[in-house]
Amino acid sequence: MTRLSSTPAGETGFVWPVRVYYEDTDAGGIVFYANYLKFFERARTEWLRACDVEQQRLAQESGVLFVVRSTALDYLAPARLDDIVTVVSRAGRVGRASVDFTQQAWRGDTLLATGAIRVGCVDQTALRPAPVPAPVLAALRRGLLGIDAGDVSTDNG
Repeated sequence: MTRLSSTPAGETGFVWPVRVYYEDTDAGGIVFYANYLKFFERARTEWLRACDVEQQRLAQESGVLFVVRSTALDYLAPARLDDIVTVVSRAGRVGRASVDFTQQAWRGDTLLATGAIRVGCVDQTALRPAPVPAPVLAALRRGLLGIDAGDVSTDNG
């Protein structure tokens, strides 16, 4: 289910819907803050799958894994049981061994949460930084996120 779409703010990115289940909520009936990290993780995984990058196959064939190195989230409005949360993901800076993502969680035209997530590429045995494999870089450059190749910056970070 590859979805490139415009967000309520008019920006384009990879869109993945997530339904809020009872298990996602706290005693007050709103989505527990840490669950936005899970929603964002699912969207990044589905983004990779849409780019024909399956993480298990990548590990077997290239010997690398993607791990979250850092996160910064802002919570702006609550989501509740049975809401459909639309997660919008965009890739930004692509370093030699990392990719920075910006992600947003929306309910309709209400922005619920934003996140900046740095994902590192590591050797699966040593768990040390490893170069992002060429197929992943090619997927970014093909613009599968609705980003022109010129908008994806690469550096040695």
